[in-house]
Amino acid sequence: MATEITVPQLGESVTEGTIAEWLKQPGDAVAVDEPIASLETDKVAVDVPSPVAGVIEELRAEVGDNVEVGAVIATVKEGAEASSGKSAPAPSPAPAPAKDDAGQAAYGNHDEGTGDAGQTLSPAVRRAVLEYGVDPSSIKGSGKDGRLTKEDVIAAAKNKGDDSAASAPAPSAPATAASGERREERVKMTRMRQTIAKRLKGAQDNAALLTTFNDVDMSAVIETREKYKDLFAKKHDIKLGFMGFFAKAACLALKDVPAANAYIEGDEIVYHDFVDISVAVSAPNGLVVPVIRDADKKGFAQIEKDIADFGARAKDGTLTMDDMKGGTFTISNGGVFGSLMSTPIINPPQSAVLGLHRIEDRPVAINGKVEIRPMMYIALSYDHRLIDGREAVTALKIMKEAIEDPTRMLIDL
Repeated sequence: MATEITVPQLGESVTEGTIAEWLKQPGDAVAVDEPIASLETDKVAVDVPSPVAGVIEELRAEVGDNVEVGAVIATVKEGAEASSGKSAPAPSPAPAPAKDDAGQAAYGNHDEGTGDAGQTLSPAVRRAVLEYGVDPSSIKGSGKDGRLTKEDVIAAAKNKGDDSAASAPAPSAPATAASGERREERVKMTRMRQTIAKRLKGAQDNAALLTTFNDVDMSAVIETREKYKDLFAKKHDIKLGFMGFFAKAACLALKDVPAANAYIEGDEIVYHDFVDISVAVSAPNGLVVPVIRDADKKGFAQIEKDIADFGARAKDGTLTMDDMKGGTFTISNGGVFGSLMSTPIINPPQSAVLGLHRIEDRPVAINGKVEIRPMMYIALSYDHRLIDGREAVTALKIMKEAIEDPTRMLIDL
């Protein structure tokens, strides 16, 4: 008996996805709940599991096809066994997959869906396996329950490259490229990249965007981290980072300036008595913004744990739609990439976003004397339809004062 496999519910307001890759092919055995395909949605990659055990009978969509929720994409012959004469073909070297604008490998149609002992690989790990051309069954995973991570694959590829370089003969002189030869390559934008483009352009078109700047002396935060980092890590099993300080400083500011924590819906303003902070995180297919819920009620340790968890799952491609649902305010840290100053764009329907930048020593006037201090530029972009300049400047000033004197965060000033 053949069982139909349909596109599952993908999240609120998400009605379709794109077939990113098939993890199983006709004739392959599949277990209950084993992923057979990876779907790319507007925000995340979602695995489609088989509801029964059996053998893949038919695939009804191709890689790159858009499929709606509830659509039949494959059938499984329940209780059957894989063809006895069928064996996986020996892998052969293949050219590196094409890169999209974000530098990520384009999805391909393949069946490297499992690693050692039939372990299911995350979409990010599968892409890394394809890109670096390594055998996942030969790699020892460092993740939870021995699962492979993207970093494991990259490290294995590097070791493989070092071994090959040591044993390979000296290469001959490379052939000279034809004079004046120029090439171009066209790669279809991923669904996530298309969505990012539409949302950011929509923010520019629909909101009255303006950015206000300030600079922050990071001396007090750096001193606090240095003094308590070991005790903090020992007690909470997580490192004390900068984002926890800025998240708590933002909560103070948003409490005093509620318009920065609100958004416009039709001809109404929706205010929130809670703070859900969206944190911009780099993922294989682009920037995603998982949400720290009730950040105003959480301590430094829980905020740091949430951020670390989001970062790890973003790399592995295991963030869910629920992780990114909602959010009343966003923090984006361009400083980790070396940015000195920028004008971040709001994350609709939110009305404000805080941009952080790199810390660098600069001369500043302190009590009439020039001193070298670790300084950071901070930027608050906001929707001027809702937030007045006075309110935006006030919110950013509250954050600056809280960072320069962290005691304010303890006594709610």
